[in-house]
Amino acid sequence: MASPVAAQAGKLLRALALRPRFLASGSQAVQLTSRRWLHLQEYQSKKLMSNNGMRVQRFFVADTVNEALEAAKRLNAKEIVLKAQILAGGRGKGIFNSGLKGGVHLTKDPNVVGQPAKQMIGYNLATKQTPKEGVKVNKVMVAEAFDISRETYLPQRGIDIEEVAASNPELIFKEQVDIFEGIKDSQAQQMAENLGFVGPLKSQAADQLTKVYNLFLKIDATQVEVNPFGETPEGQIVCFDAKINFDDNAEFLQKDIFAMDDKSENEPIENEAAKYDLKYIGLDGNIACFVNGARLTMATCDIIFLNGGKPANFLDLGGGVKEVQVYQAFKLLRADPKVEAILVNIFGGIVNCAIIANGIAKACWELELKVPLVVWLEGTNVQETQKILNNSGLPITSAIDLEDAAKKAVASVAKN
Repeated sequence: MASPVAAQAGKLLRALALRPRFLASGSQAVQLTSRRWLHLQEYQSKKLMSNNGMRVQRFFVADTVNEALEAAKRLNAKEIVLKAQILAGGRGKGIFNSGLKGGVHLTKDPNVVGQPAKQMIGYNLATKQTPKEGVKVNKVMVAEAFDISRETYLPQRGIDIEEVAASNPELIFKEQVDIFEGIKDSQAQQMAENLGFVGPLKSQAADQLTKVYNLFLKIDATQVEVNPFGETPEGQIVCFDAKINFDDNAEFLQKDIFAMDDKSENEPIENEAAKYDLKYIGLDGNIACFVNGARLTMATCDIIFLNGGKPANFLDLGGGVKEVQVYQAFKLLRADPKVEAILVNIFGGIVNCAIIANGIAKACWELELKVPLVVWLEGTNVQETQKILNNSGLPITSAIDLEDAAKKAVASVAKN
């Protein structure tokens, strides 16, 4: 059974598939997956690909209408494509709150680029992958447009790969790659052939496929997606669209890439939480969750839901928690006007429960917490923890297990 809150909190959890491999679908593919945290905008991904020998369209990035107009003229292209830059898919069929339909527009006249750019920049674009109100567009990409005579795909799941697998399994091609040897030319040639490239195009495609794989390893990515990966009437293989994602564990190796992180699409509270290494996602309930570990956080949200309550957030303290993080976490929860109760659920395997208890006591006194607080702590130094909380003089409700904690949190809200 799917988690009741999985649809909202799922962006924080991703399936693990650590062994790299090519996967192709015909419209066709490369699958390289793992946990994902950092997501690059299309223009950032294309810049990385271009810098590593992959063929992409010439482009400029603009954050004002005048810059977009100037970029269109500088391109000196037969046709120009203007693309809104947000992380969500489905931009082409999206709708702006300015009234403009579509986040992707084509024109052969550089002088008219300003009109759609004016209705894109600073406005919200709603697609099937965004919240209902959409996401604000701060930048647009102005790129050279090519005719595409044939398309294939190199995505992670960009073309509903599960649906293709079920309805046309013969269109999916897999190539196992030895991570120590790297992709062999024979493998790249075979993949290019599977994708339907022939003659000189086959060698071009094989070269680009090899560069996709090498880029994936070089930058420690969890996903490199090219959608579409196509050919032009002039006989060129081009990576027309791009998406690259990363696991936070790669940050110490890829500092320049992580410095590109665009946090403008995050909620302000999420950015504030990230300053203290807290993972925070706001939900629509009124019981705040204060938990260590993503899976335990999901379980806590679920058990609140199953006991008739609604979680107000998804807050993961992580493993190496410090007292200052506990304090800041409470500060974030206290600032949320929806929160009517807080449920603390800590399993202290790595975490010293006494650190949590000291942080809770300090936060409650200094922040003058006014909502009910239900606490269940178990694990390392739990006896000392109970003494700290009992001697704090705070109106804390203790629980004997997680279900008891959830019931008490739900009941405390019902009384208010």
